[in-house]
Amino acid sequence: MKFMKLGSKPDSFQSNGSDIRFVASDLATDVVVQVGEVKFYLHKFPLSSKSSKLQKLVLKATSDGTDEISLHDFPGGPKAFDICAKFCYGMVVTLNPYNVVPTRCAAEYLEMTETVEKGNLIFKIEVFLNSSIFRSWKDTIIVLQSAKNLFPWSEELKIVGRCIDSIAAKTSVDPSNVNWSYTYSKRMNSADEIVETVEQRVPPKDWWIEDLCELDVDLYKRVMVAIKSKGRMSADLIGEALRAYAVRWLPDRYEALVGEDYEKRNRVLVETIIWLLPSDKGPGGCSCRFLMKLLKVAILVGAGEGLKEELVNRVSIQLHKASVKDLLLPVRSSGEGVSTNYDVELVIELVRSYVARNEDVQGGDEKEMIELSFERENLIALGELVDGFLCEVASDPNLGINSFVELATAVPEMGRPIHDGLYTAIDIYLKEHPDMMKSDKKRICGLMEVRKLSTEASIHAAQNDRLPLRVVVQVLFFEQQRTATSTPLPGKLNSILEESDHDPPQPIDPEPISLKVSKEERERSKARNSVTSLMSGRIANRADRLLLPSRSRRIFDKLWIGKGERENGKGESETSGSSQSPPVSVKAGEVKSLGSSRNRRYSVS
Repeated sequence: MKFMKLGSKPDSFQSNGSDIRFVASDLATDVVVQVGEVKFYLHKFPLSSKSSKLQKLVLKATSDGTDEISLHDFPGGPKAFDICAKFCYGMVVTLNPYNVVPTRCAAEYLEMTETVEKGNLIFKIEVFLNSSIFRSWKDTIIVLQSAKNLFPWSEELKIVGRCIDSIAAKTSVDPSNVNWSYTYSKRMNSADEIVETVEQRVPPKDWWIEDLCELDVDLYKRVMVAIKSKGRMSADLIGEALRAYAVRWLPDRYEALVGEDYEKRNRVLVETIIWLLPSDKGPGGCSCRFLMKLLKVAILVGAGEGLKEELVNRVSIQLHKASVKDLLLPVRSSGEGVSTNYDVELVIELVRSYVARNEDVQGGDEKEMIELSFERENLIALGELVDGFLCEVASDPNLGINSFVELATAVPEMGRPIHDGLYTAIDIYLKEHPDMMKSDKKRICGLMEVRKLSTEASIHAAQNDRLPLRVVVQVLFFEQQRTATSTPLPGKLNSILEESDHDPPQPIDPEPISLKVSKEERERSKARNSVTSLMSGRIANRADRLLLPSRSRRIFDKLWIGKGERENGKGESETSGSSQSPPVSVKAGEVKSLGSSRNRRYSVS
């Protein structure tokens, strides 16, 4: 901390109680100066020799026949006048960053200028400010904080403006040239650290952020505007500075955020931070999580609609980077009606805005193809985010089916290659809304494509009593189809099929192939029987066990046979028992024998 000593005489000011100050001297005092509640018993000549204001007041008091002078609204109060009076007597006074602003304002009020005497107090204070204070990082911040309580004096004397300019200039200096002390405490450090020099290491680029967090919001706003106006600070650092300031001053507890004593202050705080956000709205400025936190606070404290809209626009650019917890936004007050626990409509707006920004991306040259690949990954991340949010809000009894459907369909098809998350959300919604109409059940289950369910999800869906029977049949059908088609072809036959794309077909021995095909068909039949058994039990439960498993199996076999007839255009019994036709190289007699063996396996007599 910088300081400056003035005067050479010892301090002879004494006090008699808390409201009386006098000079210990052989000469009797001849003037009483009252500042606030404190009375100073002093001498006219030392005061008049330094202060033009006191000269005039002493002459006026003498003409009025009194020795008392009252100074109303004196800047800095009794402490500042005490320093000025001691300077007039030539006593030792010490200026430092904490008292220099009040003393400067008091000297201005008393008109202690060079016209009265050379080397007067105003001149000496200005020398101290320019040569010491404004060259020191921390002292400048202290002076700026102390200047707030002395508006408008400190503003008119341009002390505030000069402090802001000094701070902004220092933040723009290359970190390798920083040779002043600053506070830098982050998680990578074991404890708070005061860095005095740069001999050991080069300061980080964000060295200035933490000290500025101590400023009040109005001064912080002016400092950040000055820093941004220089155009040398990256959007990343601006965003990091705003995040650190929000962490420093925005409370984490809901009660402290919206309490009567704090709501107005927090509203001003969050509105200032939003206003200071970098002009670059891309992901390089502020993280999505930080923006979502600001949006939550803005909703809770009732910030302006324009600022909320600004946040929504910024969040929608990088929504795929958010988490489900980030999307749990409080409901904006809309008046009447029962509301949901979280603002689903706002999330729908965010998702639609994000999709609208990305729907124009098309593939063309190599660069555009790479961008398209990134967009696809982002859309998949968005789909997972939305499905996770749906799972979170599906248990809300006040969530309407329209909101559920709108949010689910807001994600493009490309963003949801797997429907497991959507199925989970639908299942939770059906569980929490047992009185849904059949049409609504059909509508919400229609959001899900059973083809895109994993095997685990299909097994769960096949045993889910909350799903409509038609959906369960579709799940079982496509699961059986997937089981059948996923069986690998025999190694020799597979190699022949691969070679057929390049070389003319070679003659093969049909007998080994027919044996291997028979083995393949037996494996597929086993898989089909296991899935059919699941369906049989499912239908039996739905019909109060009036249908036997064997009948359910026959129903499912008819569905499977019907599919085979539609695909092949035939109704032959020897081809209806399998989803695939045998290879053309297999003899007709062998095909019939395979078909017969399958028919015997599925016999329900």
